[in-house]
Amino acid sequence: MTLDALNSCTPAEAAAKLTPCVDIPRWVDAIVAARPFSSEAELIAFAENAAHPWTEAEIDGTLAHHPRIGERAQGSTAEAALSRNEQSGVSTAVETQTALLEGNRAYEQKFGRVFLIRAAGRSAEDILAALHDRLRNPPGQELDIVAQQLREIAILRLKGVLAA
Repeated sequence: MTLDALNSCTPAEAAAKLTPCVDIPRWVDAIVAARPFSSEAELIAFAENAAHPWTEAEIDGTLAHHPRIGERAQGSTAEAALSRNEQSGVSTAVETQTALLEGNRAYEQKFGRVFLIRAAGRSAEDILAALHDRLRNPPGQELDIVAQQLREIAILRLKGVLAA
């Protein structure tokens, strides 16, 4: 979708394109209401600002749509397709999958949510190392990291929407 198309489509159409980036209605609504944007850079800057801060409830709500790292998202939704593409570099080797499964379990037990990391551009080894490092974080620090990772994912997805 081009910037012109995003600027000129109905609010419902714009929301439908933006929601798979991150399913936080306040963020989507803010972007839809701020249209038109004069450039992609203006849109990206606005989207980044609108993502500060996200509440813990908003983060937890959208994480309900994210598969565990190393698991393939199921379904035919735009969000599932984006997740599969982002995780395409994660190794399918049995040892790596087992380590990710164990790490995910430990993370969920400690923090009560799925482990989230911007997987695009990262190797399975990098992701696994980050998972183990982040297991040492106190909950407040980890929530800040999750929010930052979610912002990075949302902006990458938004750029993808504009490139499609």
